[in-house]
Amino acid sequence: MPVRLAAASPADTETASTSATKKVSLVSLGCPKNLVDGEVLLGDLARAGFSITAEHEEADAILVNTCAFVEDAKAESLEAIVEAAGLNADGKRRQVVVTGCLAQRYGPTLASDLPEADLVMGFQAYGGLPAALAQRLGMPVGDATVPFRPEWDRHRLTPRHTAYLRVAEGCNHACTFCAIPGFRGKFRSKAWGAVLEEAERLVASGVVELNLIAEDTNQYGQDRRDGRGLAQLLCELSALPGLRWLRILYAYPSYFDDELVAEIATNPKVCKYIDMPLQHINNLTLLAMNRPPQAHTKALLAKLRDNIPGLALRTTFITGFPGESDEAHRELVDFAREFRFERAGAFAYSEEDGTPAAELPEQVPQRVRQRRRDELVQVQQGISEAFAASLVGQEIDILVDGENEDGWLFGRTQWDAPDVDPIVFLSEPPASAAAGIAPLQVGQMRRCRVSGTSLFDLEAYPVE
Repeated sequence: MPVRLAAASPADTETASTSATKKVSLVSLGCPKNLVDGEVLLGDLARAGFSITAEHEEADAILVNTCAFVEDAKAESLEAIVEAAGLNADGKRRQVVVTGCLAQRYGPTLASDLPEADLVMGFQAYGGLPAALAQRLGMPVGDATVPFRPEWDRHRLTPRHTAYLRVAEGCNHACTFCAIPGFRGKFRSKAWGAVLEEAERLVASGVVELNLIAEDTNQYGQDRRDGRGLAQLLCELSALPGLRWLRILYAYPSYFDDELVAEIATNPKVCKYIDMPLQHINNLTLLAMNRPPQAHTKALLAKLRDNIPGLALRTTFITGFPGESDEAHRELVDFAREFRFERAGAFAYSEEDGTPAAELPEQVPQRVRQRRRDELVQVQQGISEAFAASLVGQEIDILVDGENEDGWLFGRTQWDAPDVDPIVFLSEPPASAAAGIAPLQVGQMRRCRVSGTSLFDLEAYPVE
């Protein structure tokens, strides 16, 4: 995910600055869940009297909201911390505050071994950030399984018309390659009323697309057993006036009961799109990963495709997992080629500290992991190009997302999540079809005709 710099979003005006106001900027790294954390932190700081700025040079404190998912993410986080501290070479003393998963996972070590960091704050300490900054004091990292704080009153970094809605936190699964349960805590659903209140406030502020996130989004409500799960939540959220799209991100390959599948299939506001990381398909590799077996996964995929018309499935795979043989990799490539996921990504396996997989024998050489990843990506590129070509000539709804550096408006279809999927380049309609067609504006949902492709991306123009 690209680095996001905190700025006053269209939904939030920047806190008025005075000579006495301390300014804070933010570097957000990692996934949308981390982004929401950063938005909530900025909201806390703004209410405490801090001014939020996008210019790090102007800041009195720089928050680096880190990611620790894989080695590359940790390296990027450390680089961002050092870069933030490097700005102090101009003589202005800025506080460098480290938050996020790296702080939660390695808090004591970072605090003692990273002189560039003035404050290292884990999840439990987030509520005390304004006071800690004001007093220039450090705070303990605390426990990973912490209660939810209100998240609706946050300083949003996404465009005004789209937002992430966190419905749960933590994870109860024990995938051998993943360290997330250790620093995100046990799975816990956000309270029903809190989710609805946050959604209502977001939609009232102009949001037309809510992207539902958690570690395992489709497990929502199953820890409470009150009969209200994701299917009921989607139904309730879809009643909000003004909301156009609901999107499911980070689903686990289980928990899709008939009621949830039917809700996705029949609710017009639920995007026919499911993001569900599978990691692999070879049974021995799945066993070593402690993931659901192949037969279960294939049956679930068939159930989803057979019962949800127009569904686009997004997944991710890991290549070069310990013990992955050439035959296992070939099985994965053949599966990807045959099943033809509309959206997919691949990552070379990364050893994570403290995970069982890091201690497994038969570690695959790094060059082999990367070569296998590249092969899988190449296969998927052809599939994604073919999917884009299949849409040419169709009329579909497109959410106008923004304008690029070249002045082109761009948007997304219901089959494209923010930041990770292809986009649609938008133009005004041809003169012969332009009569009565209003100009395109950012934040609109417009009916458009797909006129062409640019690799995986689409080209389209409005028809109404």
